[in-house]
Amino acid sequence: MSARVAASALAVPDSRVRELAEIAMQMKGVYRLYFGESDLPTPAFIKRAAEEALAQGFTYYTENAGLPSLREAIARYTHRLHGVALDPSAEMAVTASGVQALSVSLRCLVDPGDEALVLTPAWPNGSAILRMSHAVVKQIAQPRDGRAYAIDFDALEAAVTPRTRLLLYTSPSNPLGWVATQQDQQRLLDFARRHRLWLVADEVYERLYYSGAALEECVAPSILRLCTRDDAVAVIQSFSKAWCMTGWRLGWLTARRDLIARASRLNEFLVSCPVAFVQKAGEAALEHGEASLQELLARLRENRDLCLGALNSMPRISVPVPEGAFYLFPEIEGIADSFAFCKRLLLETGVGLAPGVAFGAGGQGSVRLCYGSGKNMLEAALERLKRYLEESGA
Repeated sequence: MSARVAASALAVPDSRVRELAEIAMQMKGVYRLYFGESDLPTPAFIKRAAEEALAQGFTYYTENAGLPSLREAIARYTHRLHGVALDPSAEMAVTASGVQALSVSLRCLVDPGDEALVLTPAWPNGSAILRMSHAVVKQIAQPRDGRAYAIDFDALEAAVTPRTRLLLYTSPSNPLGWVATQQDQQRLLDFARRHRLWLVADEVYERLYYSGAALEECVAPSILRLCTRDDAVAVIQSFSKAWCMTGWRLGWLTARRDLIARASRLNEFLVSCPVAFVQKAGEAALEHGEASLQELLARLRENRDLCLGALNSMPRISVPVPEGAFYLFPEIEGIADSFAFCKRLLLETGVGLAPGVAFGAGGQGSVRLCYGSGKNMLEAALERLKRYLEESGA
């Protein structure tokens, strides 16, 4: 037998979002609403901070856990948002993106054959990383409760076995826009404590939250406010969304000391360390980014309301009002294969949406629309979608 690719690698399914995007990238004039990013550039002050860091010589290796100055800035930022005091030397690690924070933490928490519970529909990378680690993934779909989403705690209880090691959830949710309340989070924490599980919270979208009394209060509830420093809790964070830094690849992990110690060591074998001058840009984002963040939030809130109004006027569409992130996840009556629907829509109208099936259990029959683009693009794309639904009966 000739040499072959490992079966464990082949067992990880391809990204259905990326599969559709690869088709779109060969086309012209596509309204690209399938990826999770704003079309706004990174704020100028962040780019200047990177340029200054380059000039100052931040081009060498840093500590595996990241620059102490950035970890200290993260600690100050977390305390300001949540009133939680963290030890920057022992309770956080800087990573080369939010997905790398997720990857290194999950690699530390499961052995081959272990089981993990994942609330879905969800960004597929979490389940994929667990499968790459030879873990068994049990996806627990979040049911619709009227025009909102809920957590099926009975299904979670039924899914636990002696091999279960962790529960992964995302709040604010990609793709649902759902946000876990403090009551939800307390029940998740109690569940994890009772079953001796790690609770892994993807809070990458915490600043894209619309339910505050004022924009400056727009920060989603965090599990960090409820857990003790001894709880088996890990929180994933990223600079990508709130500061329009998707291409910079910078994130961080907050967790119990033993996990941070091991994750920091494993950083050596994955990325060595995040890029030094990018870390300095991250410091600037945390310390001086509030004004640009509020501008982004105001824009996103307008976009959300615009898209909701348009979708609610279309035939066979049902869409909950999202409290966070920058996605809408409308369910389209009569759509049995969301990937096939999105592919036809793309090829026939140039509108690129992400298929709900890409996000796991509970996603089929829906599509994800990212409303981070400009108003003109959104209006044009929504008009084409409405016309397509009316004329094709798809």
